[in-house]
Amino acid sequence: MSIVKEFQEFAVKGNMIDMAVGIIVGGAFGKIVTSLVNDVIMPPIGLLLGGVDFKDLAVTLKAGTEATVDAAGAAVAAVPAVTLNYGVFAQTVVDFLIVAIAVFIMVKGINGLRRKQEAEAAK
Repeated sequence: MSIVKEFQEFAVKGNMIDMAVGIIVGGAFGKIVTSLVNDVIMPPIGLLLGGVDFKDLAVTLKAGTEATVDAAGAAVAAVPAVTLNYGVFAQTVVDFLIVAIAVFIMVKGINGLRRKQEAEAAK
């Protein structure tokens, strides 16, 4: 069977449409979770830890330089600091955990429904 024919069968069965819908809904769900973490969960945690904004938590590995003007009058560009942004990483980990828990619950529910259908079919 040719690759083109296999792809046509795949697309006609609806798998491609299901996959596209899943990707679109998953992307939107990811944005919702990111907003939930950044705007609802992390601010109170930061407040409890002494008014810390997790986005600002970082370790400076190398200090940056400010923009200057050299002896000839030409502007010298600023060099940004090199930082290890562990606060942003912490927010991303919380994002991941929420998405992982949501997917686990969804898969668990689908598997439960599938087992129920198989049990009814066996009767």
